[in-house]
Amino acid sequence: QVQLVESGGGLVQAGGSLRLSCVVSGSIFSIGAMGWYRQTPGKQRELVADITSGGSTNYAESVKGRFTISRDNAKNTVYLQMNSLKPEDTAVYYCYARLNGMAYWGKGTLVTASS
Repeated sequence: QVQLVESGGGLVQAGGSLRLSCVVSGSIFSIGAMGWYRQTPGKQRELVADITSGGSTNYAESVKGRFTISRDNAKNTVYLQMNSLKPEDTAVYYCYARLNGMAYWGKGTLVTASS
């Protein structure tokens, strides 16, 4: 049974930093693309950043230069380093991964950046 478990969310002052982690466990044969999405009540879930199995990255325009996505394949983990956080970054952040050829989602972790 595959699981994605996020950690690292919390409350931070605007301008501060957080690092999110997502660890994949279970019967994993292959891991493809991984990424982070976020969602605010009443709004569509949006891509924040993703990273392919080959290491290519993609970022939302709103986070370019502030967030960095990375992965450690030996640990089955994807990270999101978030710097210079803004109040508009406040959302539930969800981990995504393509595992064994199928899409999986974590349960989400709340990030709050206060002004």
